[in-house]
Amino acid sequence: MSIYTCPHCGEKTFTPIKKAVSGTMKSKGKPCPKCGKLCVNGKGATVFEAVYCLIAFAFIVVIYLNGLKNEWMFTHEMPMCICLLASMYVVPRLVNAFCFRLVQSIRLDAYK
Repeated sequence: MSIYTCPHCGEKTFTPIKKAVSGTMKSKGKPCPKCGKLCVNGKGATVFEAVYCLIAFAFIVVIYLNGLKNEWMFTHEMPMCICLLASMYVVPRLVNAFCFRLVQSIRLDAYK
């Protein structure tokens, strides 16, 4: 069930899962099954991932610095940091699957 259109050929060839793993503009991208050209999620996806990862990292630093001051936080510090690190990988891909449009890959090294 392809619901997203390829920016190169205009055909609906991308599923939400393929779109989620196609990456942001800093990645190589995924080839369109129809035309074979590389597609990535747009600038909005790149900005969202950078901002989300920066905020999650700030929370990890705050948890680390305040872990000794609070007994509950001290005992739950490691699971909270692991969940934040996992969310830095999962949340941007979930958002990429449904929110941002596909664009052509502009990386020069992706075509070598």
